[in-house]
Amino acid sequence: MIRTLTFTTLYPNETMPRHGIFVENRLRQLLATNEVETRVLAPVPWFPFRHKRFGSYAAFARVPSHERRHGIEIDHPRYPILPKVGMYFSPWFMASAMRSLTAEMIRNGRDFDLIDAHYFYPDGVAAVLLGQWVNKPVVITARGSDVNLIPQFEIPRRWISWAAKRCVRIITVSEALAVELRKLGINSTKVNTLRNGVDLAFFHPIKNRDAVRAKNGLDSPTLLSVGNLIESKGHHIAIDALRRLPQFKLLIAGDGDWRVKLQEQVTRLGLGERVRFLGTVSQMQLREFYNAADALVLVSSREGMANVLLESLACGTPLVSTAVGGTPEVIAHKNAGVLMQERSVSGLVDAVRELFSSLPTRSDVRAYAERFNWRPTTEGQLSIFREALGLQS
Repeated sequence: MIRTLTFTTLYPNETMPRHGIFVENRLRQLLATNEVETRVLAPVPWFPFRHKRFGSYAAFARVPSHERRHGIEIDHPRYPILPKVGMYFSPWFMASAMRSLTAEMIRNGRDFDLIDAHYFYPDGVAAVLLGQWVNKPVVITARGSDVNLIPQFEIPRRWISWAAKRCVRIITVSEALAVELRKLGINSTKVNTLRNGVDLAFFHPIKNRDAVRAKNGLDSPTLLSVGNLIESKGHHIAIDALRRLPQFKLLIAGDGDWRVKLQEQVTRLGLGERVRFLGTVSQMQLREFYNAADALVLVSSREGMANVLLESLACGTPLVSTAVGGTPEVIAHKNAGVLMQERSVSGLVDAVRELFSSLPTRSDVRAYAERFNWRPTTEGQLSIFREALGLQS
């Protein structure tokens, strides 16, 4: 049995149940092999106030110190951050705050063989610091903006290079991220691409799709946009595109700082009857909306390997997306959908029209999605962990 410490700030919790759910999904598949056991250390920034008027930091303050999800024990220790300069010192503060806790775990018989870290900065860097202090190997998974955005800043870039040299292996969720790591001068022999998978048993086409559409008042072609309500997800572009797609409705699932701004945009454009904000939805509700929609649109400015793409395909719903990160690795066939030529209103309108001019059947979309099962990723993780620990496969 391989004993891991899963280390990441990106993990679902009682307050934010979809926060980093892609990490939890992969971990649950790994634990289902019964060859790995883990405890999750998911640090959150310390903040003294819980009231919602204090925004996202107040949400962190409401996260419990310990919880159990799907049979997995999760600790949420606090670490300090400094306004404005916290980005540069977070790895050290995070690792230092975790040092006594991990030492206590080891003393109390909850030792582990390696640290499985997710998100390169600051989490992966902090994990390497921690690994050096407790003499444990570290495997880091790069997931998106930690590689294609954060290294634009010099100090984080140096930290990332430092950690990359000292961890035993690096996993990327798309080949595009592996390319970005090579551009940073990171040793490619350490890097393995293990793309995200999708739970094909949970996300699937439903038999009563017409009834679900009727229940939700969907009597015309419907687009679905899923993600945090922030600029980089591009919901504002999808809303604007609706003016040139008069027969379509748009559902937006998610919440975030741009909610009011997006609602004002809908009102200003007179689209209140055609755009619906769903707020934060559960996995079960999301499955229903994937099935109800005729296409998923993802207008992100950056992505690693977006889980929503795979979940939508598994439900038989084709895609329209920007060609960012690992997305072209997903939309690699006409049965998957259409890649936008540019991230703009015109780019989205053209791609939607192209998709609907020759819409694949939902059964063909589902058949395409089945290549994204979790088995290769899970087997790849096990192989990497065994190699890191000098175990026979």
